[in-house]
Parts: sequence; structure tokens; C-alpha cells
Amino acid sequence: MRKIQMVDLKGQYSRIRETVNPAIQEIIDNTAFINGPKVHDFQQHLERYLGVKHVIPCANGTDALQIAMMGLGLGPGDEVITADFTFAATVEVIALLQLTPVLVDVNEDDFNINIEAIKKAITPKTKAIVPVHLFGQCANMEAVMALAQEHDLYVIEDNAQAIGANYTYKNGKKVKAGTIGHVGATSFFPSKNLGCYGDGGAIFTNDDDLAHTIRGIVNHGMYERYHHDVVGVNSRLDSIQAAVLDAKLPHLNSYNKARQAAAIKYNEAFKEINQIITPKVSNGCETLCETCDCHVFHQYTLRLKGVDRDALARHLNENNIPCGVYYPIPLHKQKAYADERYNEADFSVTNQLTKEVISLPMHTELDDEQIEHITSTIITFING
Repeated sequence: MRKIQMVDLKGQYSRIRETVNPAIQEIIDNTAFINGPKVHDFQQHLERYLGVKHVIPCANGTDALQIAMMGLGLGPGDEVITADFTFAATVEVIALLQLTPVLVDVNEDDFNINIEAIKKAITPKTKAIVPVHLFGQCANMEAVMALAQEHDLYVIEDNAQAIGANYTYKNGKKVKAGTIGHVGATSFFPSKNLGCYGDGGAIFTNDDDLAHTIRGIVNHGMYERYHHDVVGVNSRLDSIQAAVLDAKLPHLNSYNKARQAAAIKYNEAFKEINQIITPKVSNGCETLCETCDCHVFHQYTLRLKGVDRDALARHLNENNIPCGVYYPIPLHKQKAYADERYNEADFSVTNQLTKEVISLPMHTELDDEQIEHITSTIITFING
């Protein structure tokens, strides 16, 4: 059996090296390292894939979130509502811009931001909502957008973990994750479903004026060299990373299908184990199946009931099976973001999830032998 990786980037690369290597060499040969033709090619190809008017590449996913907020003109003291159960980058940029982060609880079944919690958190100072499409599927965007319209709020989609996923409206219409709100942000960190070989990110919007503003912000506030029209940052996707992403983009759907196929096999193996709750698909599908397009499984995350998670993690590691806990500490309990405004009773689901969740290897190269070894090792541990 091949060595099990949490993310097998080497295995994925081996399948596309004949495309990737010449693309990288072309950049080296033409020396157009920053904002070269390949960046514009990738931008246009991603716009077509997502069905969005504007993709603005940038240096990383954290910058993408920050620049989106800057582009919307959010200022010190403005309140921004987001999920407590996610990676710190989402709240980090809110704090960096001297906005006021307002953390709220998530759903127990799909880990995404809870709509009722958003409603309770809205105040006259609220200016934006940042739903995080956690682990590979969209938050309830129809409800989020309705709230935003009712209260005149911006919606910034954190789509770092769900690129390629579809969101299905109640009327059956499907749109790509990250293209529903006023602006979306994503990361191309190497382990993402669409990942480069370094750092990278992008911002999406259908708003022409906002896109124009953001294009200036990413490049020191310049639209014309040495003319700084807005306050900007230095956040550009370099051409080599764009070349890698452009080589991978045609494979994104098949990459996501491979992840979904692995998730189906995991689910089947665990279906009779009462101590394991497998991931729920909450939009567009009654259950995960081969035609599912609403969950792209950036992570495959279980909830454990009555199982010593730390002991299980040790057991997996002893059997050469990597695993992860995303996330072990809620954001409202992090030293950097603790606030006396928060009431523990408002975070009951998040606090519980941080004790229960464990993520298994999930990537495009998982094979049946590896999945069988992973699942049987877990089941043996649980059954004692």
C-alpha cells in the first residue's frame, strides 16, 4: 500500500507534470514574473468557469478577504458578523482593518454559520456578513442574502474551502460558490481543491465598480503607474503560480469528483457505526451520491460520540494514518479575539464541535486500499 498522506500533492503533480513543467518554464524563459500574460489567462479562464464577471487575482486568501473589505469601504467600528468555527484568517482581517468582529455560532450538522444566530447579532452598526463555506459546501446563502437585503448589509463569501461547489436555490437554479454575495474571496494555498505551488488567492464579483476599486487596491492603489488613486496594498498573484493554477483548472471538476467518491466510500464504511456521525450534505442533495455537486470535500470531517478523540488520533498515527482537528479552539476563545461581549451560551454548538471533530485524509489520489485501511483501523479502535 502506498504511504497515506493527509494531502498527496506529489501524487497529483505526477499526473499533470507534462502540462505544469512547460508552463513554469515558459514563465522563466519570458521573465514576465509579475502580472504577466499567464495571470490574465488564468483570470479569464476562472471567470468563465465560475460564471462571474470579474476575477481579481491576489497574493493569498487572507489578502483576498482584506481587500474585499477595503473595496467595500468598511471602516473602523463597523461590525462584521462571521462564524466562530473556522480558521482565524476570517476574523484576522476584520481586526486588522479595525473593524469590529462579531462571532456567532454554527449549525451542528453542516458546520456552517447559523442563520438565527446572525439575526440575533445584527445591530445598527452591522455593515457586513462573512459566511464561510466550511469544509467544501456553501452556507445557506439564500437566507444570508435575504437578511443582507433586509438590513442593507454587504455579503463577503469566504470561499477558501469550496471552490467548484455549486449552490442550489430553492427554485433549482445553480451557481458557483463564491459568486452569490457582493464579493467572494478564495485561497489557492497548495492543499486547497484548486491549489498552486506557493501562496495565491483571488476575489470574485459581478459589480463593475467594485471590481475596478479592487483592481487598484491589489496594486498599491494604482491604475496608472505612479498614480495612486486609492489606498492599496501589494498583493499580486505571480505568474508562475498562475501558470500552475491554469494547468490545474481544467481538472478541478474531476478533482472534486475524486474527493466526493472518496467521501462516499468513507460514508459507506462508517454507516453502521453509531459513534460516528459522517458529514451532512445540506444543499441540493438529499444524500451524498455520485451526481452530487454541492459538497467538494476540502475536508472530510467526522463527529465522534463517546469516543476518546485524542486516543483515536494517537492510534491512527501509530498506524501511519495522518489526521487533523479543524478546529480545536473556537475563535471567541482565542487570546487575540477574546471579548467580554461574548456569552458562552451563544456558542454551544461550536464549543461542542471543537471536542468532537476529526478530519481524515482527503485528496484526489486516495485509493480503495488506503480508504479500507483508514476505515478499518478506526472501526477496530471504536469496537475495542
